[in-house]
Amino acid sequence: MAEIDRLKNLLSKGIISRREFMVAAAAAGISASSASLIVPSPAYAAPKRGGHFQLGLGAGSTTDSLDPGRYLDIYMQTVGHSLHNFLTEVTEDGELVGELAESWEASSDATEWTFKLRKGVTFHNGKPLEAEDVVASFNHHRGEDSQSAAKGIVDPIKDIRADGKDTVVFTLEAGNADFSYITSDYHLPIMPSKDGKVDATSGVGCGGYVLKKFDPGVETVVERNPDYWKDDRAWFDQITFVAIKDVAARTNALRTGQIHAMDRADLKTINLLERDPSLNILSVTGSQIYTVPMITTAEPFNDNNVRLALKHAVDRQELVDKILQGYGRVGNDQPIGPSYRYHADLPQREYDPEKAKHYLKKAGMDSLTVNLSASDAAFVGAVDAAVLYKEHAAKAGININVVREPSDGYWENVWMKKPWCMCYWSGRATADWMFSIAYAEDANWNDTDWKHDRFNKLLKEARSELDGNKRAEMYAEMQTIVRDEGGVALPVFADYVNAAAKNVATGKIGNNWDMDGLRVAERWWFKDA
Repeated sequence: MAEIDRLKNLLSKGIISRREFMVAAAAAGISASSASLIVPSPAYAAPKRGGHFQLGLGAGSTTDSLDPGRYLDIYMQTVGHSLHNFLTEVTEDGELVGELAESWEASSDATEWTFKLRKGVTFHNGKPLEAEDVVASFNHHRGEDSQSAAKGIVDPIKDIRADGKDTVVFTLEAGNADFSYITSDYHLPIMPSKDGKVDATSGVGCGGYVLKKFDPGVETVVERNPDYWKDDRAWFDQITFVAIKDVAARTNALRTGQIHAMDRADLKTINLLERDPSLNILSVTGSQIYTVPMITTAEPFNDNNVRLALKHAVDRQELVDKILQGYGRVGNDQPIGPSYRYHADLPQREYDPEKAKHYLKKAGMDSLTVNLSASDAAFVGAVDAAVLYKEHAAKAGININVVREPSDGYWENVWMKKPWCMCYWSGRATADWMFSIAYAEDANWNDTDWKHDRFNKLLKEARSELDGNKRAEMYAEMQTIVRDEGGVALPVFADYVNAAAKNVATGKIGNNWDMDGLRVAERWWFKDA
C-alpha cells in the first residue's frame, strides 16, 4: 500500500492529475474500480445567477445560419441550445425526459405518438407555445424541397396534426420505438409559427437566452431570457460564443482569461493544462467518433477491396496513444460503440499491412496513391492523425498524400465534397438514430454516398421491431455490414475533453453530445458571480 499512499499524496497536492493517478494506480496493480473509490467524487457547488460567460469554440464559419436545419458543428449547436427548447431532452444521466413536452405515449405498434405540451411557456416574442408551433417547426424540415440536414429523420413522419392547443399527434409510416429520442435532435427545436410557417432564421425561440448579436464565424451574443420557464437553469446574465478555430489560440485565450471555457482541448499539451492551477479539465466518455469517410461512388473507393485495404492499413492503438493521449479507445469501423444499447461485440479489426496488400491485389493493384484531405477543423489533431495514417499505410504499399485544407469552410467545401477526408461525429442516443442520419441510403449526411440494400432493409425493419432480442440480432448484422462493406474507416472513439477556468461551475456533465450535451449555456454558472 506504500505506492498508493504516495500517489494519494501527489494527487492531494495537485502534483498529478486525477487521470495520471488512475493510470499510475493501474500500473501498480490496483483495479480501476478500487482506484476510483480512493479519488473523491466531485462536489457540485450550489448554482448562482449572474456574470458574462465567454465560451471559445473550435468551430464556426462565415456561412453559419440560425436555421436549425443548417447547423453543421458544435458552434451553432451550442448557440441553438441557448436560444431554443425541444420536445424532449436527454439529461446528464442519459435519461430521456420531457422538455416542452409534459408527457407522451405511443400506440401499441409505435406508429402513432401523442405529445402533451407544457402550459405557460412563451417564446421570446411573447407568443405562447401551442401545438401549431410544433407542427410548423417539424414541417420546416419535411417535404421534397427541404434542404434541412434533419430531413432524413423526419421523412418517416407521415402526418403531424394539432389536437387542440396543447396536444400534437405524429403518425409515422412505420413503427419507431425510438421516436421520442428523435424529438431531442438539435435540428428540431420548437419555433414560433405564423400562418403555419416558422421564420427559421430569426433566432426567436423559448430557450434560456435571447439573441442580441449574430456575427457568423466571429461571435454570437445572447442575454438571459427574463421570462424563462425553467427557474433552475440559464444562470449567466450574458454569454458570448467566440469562434476560435486554432487550438493554440483558443488555449491561449483561456489561459489569459479572455474566455472562461473552451472545447476540444489540445491533447498534445493536456498535461500542461492539467497542472495549471487556474484551470479544470472537463473530460467525459461518450459516443464521439473520429472517422475517415470515403465517397463510395468515387474511384478508387467504389471498390470495397480498396476500402478494406485502407481499413487494415491504420494502427488504431497508436492513434489512441499519440493523438488522443489515452483519452479514448480503438474503433472498429462502425459507429455503435459500447455505450449503445444494441452494441455488437464484433471481432476487432487490427493493423495488418499484409492483409491490406491482399485486398489491394484483389482490387487488381500492387500499390495505391490517394489523397486524404485534413484540417483540425475536423477535430484537434486531425492533421497529425492523417500523417500517422500515411506512415502506417506506407508499409502496405499505399501512398497517402495528406492535403491540408483551410479550417474556414471545411464542412461546406471539403466534407462530402472531397473523396476522402477527416471527420468527426458526436454519436446519437440510439443505434437507429445514428444509422438513419449517417448511413441510410437517403440520409442527408450519408457522407460516403453508400448504398446497401440489405442494410437499408434491416434498418427499416429494426426500427419498427418491438421485440428487443430480434432488434439486437438485426443491429448486430447491420454493424457487421457497415464494418466490412461500408465506406467509413473508423479508427477511434474519442472522449470529450474540454477545459474551463476554476471559477466556472458545472454539475454532472452529460455525454450524449459535447459541451455537456450541448447545454453548456443553461447548465453552467460562475462560482463567484
